[in-house]
Amino acid sequence: MLREVLPIALITVLTLAPHCSQADDKLVLKSVNVDLPVGDRMFDGPGSDAANNNCLACHSADMVLNQPALSRTQWRTEVEKMRTAYKAPIDPKDEDAIVNYLVSVKGTK
Repeated sequence: MLREVLPIALITVLTLAPHCSQADDKLVLKSVNVDLPVGDRMFDGPGSDAANNNCLACHSADMVLNQPALSRTQWRTEVEKMRTAYKAPIDPKDEDAIVNYLVSVKGTK
């Protein structure tokens, strides 16, 4: 079957190739500058040890603290997502402490 399809595919590509190379619109790439927060800040206050020991391995405290205020359920979902989807090195025994800290500093009232 491959022997029958391959010649047809080659003929199609060769027939369409000259038409594809005559595009009027040119692709223009532009450099973009992004200012990221300074990464030397740590979480502070009561309960911040778990966040410092687990979260700073992947991103800055400013990145977390610049997020909108979330409910306890939403913060738990975020922490679980970091651990499961992004494979963050979060110790499962620290998960409750991290959630409690995040709720204390960026939780909804």
